[in-house]
Amino acid sequence: MQHRSAADSLRPYLKTLAVSAFQKLARRNNKKKGRKMGGKWSVVVKEVKTVSYVAAPMVAVTVLQYLLQVVSVMMVGHLDQLSLSGVSIATSFATVTGFSLLFGMAGALETLCGQAYGAEKYEKLGIYTYTAIISLFLVCIPISLLWLFTDKLLILIGQDHSISLIARKYSVCLIPDLFSYAILQSLTRYFQTQSMILPMLFTSCATLCLHIPISWALVFKLNLGSVGAALAISLSFWFNVFLLGLYMKYSSACEKTRALFSKDVFLSMREFFRFAIPSAGMVCLEWWSCEALILLSGLLPNPKTEISVLSICFTITYLHYYVPYAFGATASTRVSNELGAGNPQAAKVAVKAIMVLAIAEMVTVSMILYFCRNVLGYAFSKEKEIVDHVADMGPWICLSIIMDGLQAVLSGVARGSGLQNIGAYVNLGAYYLVGTPIGVVLAFVLHLGGKGLWIGLVTGSTVQATLLALTTSFNNWQKQAIKARERILEVEGDT
Repeated sequence: MQHRSAADSLRPYLKTLAVSAFQKLARRNNKKKGRKMGGKWSVVVKEVKTVSYVAAPMVAVTVLQYLLQVVSVMMVGHLDQLSLSGVSIATSFATVTGFSLLFGMAGALETLCGQAYGAEKYEKLGIYTYTAIISLFLVCIPISLLWLFTDKLLILIGQDHSISLIARKYSVCLIPDLFSYAILQSLTRYFQTQSMILPMLFTSCATLCLHIPISWALVFKLNLGSVGAALAISLSFWFNVFLLGLYMKYSSACEKTRALFSKDVFLSMREFFRFAIPSAGMVCLEWWSCEALILLSGLLPNPKTEISVLSICFTITYLHYYVPYAFGATASTRVSNELGAGNPQAAKVAVKAIMVLAIAEMVTVSMILYFCRNVLGYAFSKEKEIVDHVADMGPWICLSIIMDGLQAVLSGVARGSGLQNIGAYVNLGAYYLVGTPIGVVLAFVLHLGGKGLWIGLVTGSTVQATLLALTTSFNNWQKQAIKARERILEVEGDT
């Protein structure tokens, strides 16, 4: 209680100190960059080059990490249909209840580590990373207990008994992967906020190269089936964590940002959860709405065709999503670094540069998909009915590519600015007050079927992108830079 009152009494002083520190940093940065600014477009072009060097390898990192699960599912798919169904259901269940939550919560480090790095408080990156790992480990415990009852929960919502048993066995074997994923996401943000993407690229590539033979050996050679596939994922993720941990400990590039484990790690937990909870809300609310759409498609007439078509649409958009997500991660890094450094104008320039790149990429991909819409379905199915349905969905897939891409980049800007609270409310309103209700009405009242559900999802992402764009446009960058400095100084005052 006494500690709290002391911290409260220091807060006005820390705010004044933050404003003073911001002004000094801004003057210093303006002097450094004043001679180099030139015209506005030259600055944007220079920033485009900077973010390209970060975004391109970041795309590869996210794809390589995602391919671990894809390889295991492909291996299981060569066993039998029952195993494939059980693993597919388990993967969806594990993603919704566990992995999406950890992924979202780790996004708090994009604000904390990014702004600390920009403010040259390098030791705080190590402290925040340790804090994230411990905090996420605590979250993993109830999730692990929930996964022990996977079969009962799936049966409760109407899933087949035999499929549910396979799903439980797979989920239980994924529990070690849950803890390694918590560490991996924390380390990923640690490196990402320093723009150190190449170590993640090399370790992810090495992990995938190891994962393929391990999966084959456990699934087929040792006849462990779906259990072997889950164990292979866990081993591979722990291997990736081991490689990144070694690099963090011994590389000279991490020398300034390494920190000794101390009481500051526990004192920072409150600050971490303040950003982690709304950050998880941003991710989970969107993720869960997509899962709800798939479940609703099973209630439509001719559900096999509708589910197949929507699955193809999701596969296309999900594969592309890694590109704008990488742009969003880059935006988060550049914005948080510049705000922490007391350079709000550079943060604005970074957002403009990334938006130029992202829009150019999204428009190009959408045009290619639109002109290929009549043959796109043949990549997934030989049935004429499904191919025709996919072609009919073509324009909506293209629109989804653009809207999802815009919101992915703007969500990164929100994380870098520390505006996760606003992002969570935006996602709640966009998908659950607008997108899902519209999709249900179009699908079941106006009888548009799967197309109606997808139109609802696109409407939700359009509302989300629009609101995030307005938030970014009216964002007071100078105020956010002062807040970043105040936050760093306040944490120093508390510790």
